[in-house]
Amino acid sequence: MSDHILIVDDELPIRRLLRVSTERSGYTAEEAATAATALAELHRSRPRLVLLDLGLPDRDGLELIGPFRDKGVPIIVLTAREGSGEKVAALDLGADDYVTKPFDSEELLARIRSCLRRADRSAGVTRRVKAGPVEIDLDAHSVRKSGAEVKLTPKEFSLLAELAGHPGKVLTHTHLLREVWGPAHTDNVEYLRVTVRSLRKKLEDAPSNPTLILNEPGVGYRFCEPSSPRSGAHSS
Repeated sequence: MSDHILIVDDELPIRRLLRVSTERSGYTAEEAATAATALAELHRSRPRLVLLDLGLPDRDGLELIGPFRDKGVPIIVLTAREGSGEKVAALDLGADDYVTKPFDSEELLARIRSCLRRADRSAGVTRRVKAGPVEIDLDAHSVRKSGAEVKLTPKEFSLLAELAGHPGKVLTHTHLLREVWGPAHTDNVEYLRVTVRSLRKKLEDAPSNPTLILNEPGVGYRFCEPSSPRSGAHSS
């Protein structure tokens, strides 16, 4: 059975474009023009993923992230709102990704595939992550690059583990600071920047052109999609 995607947007042309694009790629799609219809569809069909516009006529789309997240449904936010504030708010509330309107259909489809892969991996917690020459063992607190051990400080490993534990997902500055440094330090973005720079020097082949820890300007960071896991890389 194909993956079922719920498209939540009050603009009919955008819903139609999204439906055509997703169905051509083998998904099934359902449309909702309002928050009320979207919530009804959530309980009726339990979609595999939701494409969520924030500008809905009856409720702010941000208010729907919680109900979908509570049901374990991955969320990609579609927004035409300017600035990073709405993106940060959506990600902090639990959205998996965001796409800014106007968007490229092929890029959106790639993000859908990435989001669904992450959801599939969540069925078995990934405790080892391999990205290019870098291997991270989250249980053993060890990191190797091309087979050689890489020495990290406790803060560097904590930050790397948080990022690598959510590969492909944008994690906001606030989220990372809260998880690694604690709630009292969520405004200390410079702590984060310094530690990311240090990690890149130790792990990247070209720290000024990173491929492992990627910037999301004004929002946060994203760890790259991992390589195919080795046998035994997952545990229940």
